[in-house]
Amino acid sequence: MSGFTDRAEGGRRLVPAVGDVARDLRAPLVLAILPNGVPVAEALADALELPLLGVSLDREGEPRVIEMPDVAGRDVIVVDDGVETGTAARLVGAAAREVEVGRLVLAVPVCPRQAESGLRALYDDVVAIDRPLARRDLRWHYADFDTIDEAEARRRLDAR
Repeated sequence: MSGFTDRAEGGRRLVPAVGDVARDLRAPLVLAILPNGVPVAEALADALELPLLGVSLDREGEPRVIEMPDVAGRDVIVVDDGVETGTAARLVGAAAREVEVGRLVLAVPVCPRQAESGLRALYDDVVAIDRPLARRDLRWHYADFDTIDEAEARRRLDAR
């Protein structure tokens, strides 16, 4: 069973809920977790007419943020294609807090309830469409789970 056709649809379906939250943000920007957060974030940023930047993680060995754009003082909407364990969202959220962002929102098509409570301690808001009771592989939530690589994600961000 799939909840979303593809990542872009996940982003489009986030628009109404994120739009409600964004009304209370000051000059927000969208921060996509590379690579697979980019298609979700593109659809969301385009619909809400918000700037879009990307953040990279080192997924080899000890996961860590390796490239955080200058977002200090800004209200930030962190976007990924979903949450499984919450590791990527926690890393990016912690890095954003370190550079002292304003309000911090996590927006994902899928966030299991067991991961959401921990993320709410780090983020001011967590917006998700599908909130399953238990964690499942993200592939289960998408009919088309064709991933993009880091180079394609960067090309798409650079083309904006």
